[in-house]
Amino acid sequence: MKDAPTPPVAVDGTDHPLKRLRAFTEARIGLGRRGAGLPTAAHLDFAEAHAKARDAVHSAFETDAIAAALEDAGFATIAAASRAGDRATYLRRPDLGRLLADASRQALAEAPGAPFDLALVLADGLSATAVNGHGAMVATGLLAALPDDWRIAPVVIASGARVALSDPIGEALQARIVLMLIGERPGLSAANSLGAYLTFGPGPGRSDADRNCVSNIRPGGLRPEVAGAKLAGLVVRAAELGLSGTRLKDDADDRIGNDEAHPQLPG
Repeated sequence: MKDAPTPPVAVDGTDHPLKRLRAFTEARIGLGRRGAGLPTAAHLDFAEAHAKARDAVHSAFETDAIAAALEDAGFATIAAASRAGDRATYLRRPDLGRLLADASRQALAEAPGAPFDLALVLADGLSATAVNGHGAMVATGLLAALPDDWRIAPVVIASGARVALSDPIGEALQARIVLMLIGERPGLSAANSLGAYLTFGPGPGRSDADRNCVSNIRPGGLRPEVAGAKLAGLVVRAAELGLSGTRLKDDADDRIGNDEAHPQLPG
């Protein structure tokens, strides 16, 4: 007995067998085809996503607005910059984005109140769009969830920054722990993703293995309104153990319900 014939798949993808999986991912699957290419709608969607990614990389860092939001919430701020003098140089020379400008180093070293338990850095990275959109929200949520007796440095708003810029910033502030919120490299599914990088004992010689990363902080991932509490748990755990990186495990989801931290998947 012959098997029943497989129903034809529409060239526009409407009856694609992977269609139902789109409810669970932003990945481009089951797009269908039009002749030898994509359907027009899928092609235009791809072009729009690519444009948003390019805009995220080149968009202006709204430092004044972020500083105002943090100061309105009761947190002092201080500006800093890497040695990449402009955006074009920053994109061509990643090494300069890891080095702190001399004037910034001096300003940070003169911040009153050192040493500190934590230095929090908000940095543009490769998506100022992400930091502009929800950096202040995550920062205020994090700071509000920390122990009351912690000594917190003025929040550093760092321009032209790569992740490793957190090391000289933390060193200049004499901070025991530094946490950087930075715009992640935009992809074709999300251009507004924020990453958090935690380092215990920041300073020369630190590598990526010495850091913890919590990524995909955005409305469609780890929601910004609850990310602060998750990060605070990780920071406190790093302080308790005196370490970060591969030896520090993220168990914050044990204290924050997954339903709170992540949006519900469609049924």
